[in-house]
Amino acid sequence: MAWVTDKFGLHGDGSGGGSQLDIFEMFFTQEAFDRFKLSPAEYEAAKAQEEEEKKKKDSDKSKGAKEQASPSPQTSASAQASASTQASPSAQPNSQASATAQGSASPQSKEEPKKVEPIKIDLANIEDRTERLTLGSSRLADFLLTKDGEQLLYIAKADKGFDLWLLKPRTKDLKRLAEFEAPEVESFGPRFPINLALDKEEKNVFVLANGHISKVEIASSKMEPVRFSAEKELNRAAERAGLFEHMWRLEKEKFYVTDMGGVDWDYYKKVYAKFLPYITNNRDFAEMMSEMLGELNASHTGCRYFAQGGDQTAALGAFFDPAYQGAGLKILEIIEKGPLVTASEVQAGMIIEKIDGVTITPGMDTSPLLNFKAGKATLLSIFDPAKSARFDVTIKPVNQMQQINLLYERWVKRRRELVNRLSNGILGYVHVRGMNDESYRDTYSNALGREQTKKGLVVDTRYNGGGNLHDQLATFLSGKPYLQFFPRGQSLGWEPTEKWYRKTALIANEGDYSDGMLFPWTYKHFNIGKFIGMPVPGTGTAVWWEFQQDPTLLFGMPEVGFLDEQGHYMEKTQVEPDIEVMNDPKSVAEGRDLQIERAVAELMNEK
Repeated sequence: MAWVTDKFGLHGDGSGGGSQLDIFEMFFTQEAFDRFKLSPAEYEAAKAQEEEEKKKKDSDKSKGAKEQASPSPQTSASAQASASTQASPSAQPNSQASATAQGSASPQSKEEPKKVEPIKIDLANIEDRTERLTLGSSRLADFLLTKDGEQLLYIAKADKGFDLWLLKPRTKDLKRLAEFEAPEVESFGPRFPINLALDKEEKNVFVLANGHISKVEIASSKMEPVRFSAEKELNRAAERAGLFEHMWRLEKEKFYVTDMGGVDWDYYKKVYAKFLPYITNNRDFAEMMSEMLGELNASHTGCRYFAQGGDQTAALGAFFDPAYQGAGLKILEIIEKGPLVTASEVQAGMIIEKIDGVTITPGMDTSPLLNFKAGKATLLSIFDPAKSARFDVTIKPVNQMQQINLLYERWVKRRRELVNRLSNGILGYVHVRGMNDESYRDTYSNALGREQTKKGLVVDTRYNGGGNLHDQLATFLSGKPYLQFFPRGQSLGWEPTEKWYRKTALIANEGDYSDGMLFPWTYKHFNIGKFIGMPVPGTGTAVWWEFQQDPTLLFGMPEVGFLDEQGHYMEKTQVEPDIEVMNDPKSVAEGRDLQIERAVAELMNEK
């Protein structure tokens, strides 16, 4: 028996399958376990001996069959007499038995079903007959064991998709057979299922990923698409009616309170069903479903539409001067770590005159020039006004999400520099982007690395979209010093070494959502420090996201509510800051951050 467990892997945040898993196997008998524990040489010797015994057994069986087919002289006469008797119907004492015997050779007769031997399970010490098969933990999508248990195929998360691996548990040989694109949508996971299946001879494995089937030859790693032709006649209106019924019913059965928050859900089904005959596309259908779900006045509801295909405009990784009216794009700032950084001769103040040879005229929309250019070599023609010189460079633009990440890093760096400047290097800064595993690692690394020697820490969770990290993060920030490392009169720090034990201040705002709301509540509940910023709306529920059979549609609902000790739900419970500070448009335009300024001031005044 094989299964997956997160016993040894890094535990995820609980919001999107972030846990790392391993594949384990249990052996039902000691004999099977002992066979698995054989070394490769011992296993080959055992197989050779079994093969020899099988050949001898087959030989003896064949020899016995030949002896029965060639009767001895002493018995041939009686055998002939018996055959003569059976051939005469009048001499047959039981004609029904004869008919049955003759009928056994009839083509209409059915073969006897093969007897299935019961599985032998020795329960004594069965918990000790388990083995970890995988060599390292990873995010697993699916796995298969060959019938002899000598080969394990599994598909695991990689940076940009999923990799198919072949592991031979006995020899520990590990080989990557193929990689598959299976992009995840935000925190909702893959839009399509990922599954494995072996052929009958166990020579090929079929992989379903990203809505496509591929065949991979195990021995050679040769991969080819599985091509087939099929027609499907789909009644889209009937499908949307079915999805409407499914979403309405699932909401009724899984909503976090049984009374639907006092909403007459049966009534609204009748109201919105009237619109179905007039909806002809999934975009409008998702909008209508979101309107219906909005009647519940709850967080984590709605239906999202994900368009297939469409334009994909790449980005150059720069800010351009909006006041510039001439031809081309005047570079105002080059974003750090962006594609233009690779062309060191390009500087702010220069003008991009052409993209792939196309001249940029005044006021021209350059989006078509960058469409589908992400990751592809793109020629830029540059004019340097300071030197009155022109030159060409080749760069690889990034996609929009990559540029958003670069802008996020730029924003965090500026917040950190601001805290450092305002506190004269006394305080540190971390931003928790999401309540997820990756953000926790960044927070842990920065707090106990870059900011380890600081006397206080500004913890910024603004615009945090949620996940499931409130308890881990609150625990991490709640350390209390109790033992000092002190060899030969020199202090090396305090225990705990894996928690932040100095003072902190939290900044949160109206952009925090879901677990991004539960954390400020938890921070206040345990009096970890002061909460500075704006009230955080009550959206503290756990969500169920579900892609529909048409993967362009995603549906969500608040499935689990959170109750405090007084019985109050976190849903609709607004978290009030200890000190309310708004970042108004004027101060933001001036490049200030009033919330960080106040947080630094409060920490500097603490003893």
